[in-house]
Amino acid sequence: MIQIAIMGLGTVGTGVARVVEENAQQIQRKLGEPLQVKTVLVRHFHDGPYRHLMTDDFRKIEEDPDIRVVVETIGGVDAAYTYTRRALEAGKHVVTANKQLVAEKGCELLALAREHHVRYLFEASVGGGIPILHPLTECMAANRIDEVYGILNGTTNYILTRMVRSGASFEDALQEAQKKGYAEADPTADVEGIDADRAGKAKERAQEKLAQGGLSDKEYKIVEAKLQRALVRLSVKS
Repeated sequence: MIQIAIMGLGTVGTGVARVVEENAQQIQRKLGEPLQVKTVLVRHFHDGPYRHLMTDDFRKIEEDPDIRVVVETIGGVDAAYTYTRRALEAGKHVVTANKQLVAEKGCELLALAREHHVRYLFEASVGGGIPILHPLTECMAANRIDEVYGILNGTTNYILTRMVRSGASFEDALQEAQKKGYAEADPTADVEGIDADRAGKAKERAQEKLAQGGLSDKEYKIVEAKLQRALVRLSVKS
């Protein structure tokens, strides 16, 4: 059995727990063994279907040898970065949907994961979880990619679509997006363009490193992947 821990139980964390529970048989067929959520890290305890799994002590995850994978859905940088580092250092694989953490600390965390012979996976942080990083970096490794066009932001795309097609107000469209789980309870990073700005800065940093040269093959691949990730998150041309 593969036992995992989830850090954070907001919109994304709850969705992960529900998917694991509701699709248990299908997941087991694909993995060859059951997948089970053992522990959920929260700041505040509250009633709900996962109350019995909750803890506010990260050491219960960090020191549990049965937990092989940690899913980080906290958001932000500070706490998420600290716990991710500790999980990797404890020899646990980490999966994240936290685009801010990946943009700011991704290279460092990838290097740390390699050092401890585990993986730091962030496909879920790009394009609303659409599988795109693996196809770009692995399946299309022999292709030359000149440009990537994409939706600026999934939340923004939903809001604008509702406003244009049905005449909904911004406030109503945002509330709909939140009810459906497309937007976080605090949608500031999405609707004020902060995520797009982070992606633009990440793109610039990666391009500068590639232009400077002097990178090893491994470093080049990391920077190239970072550039591709930033491009996917941007609408390259409007």
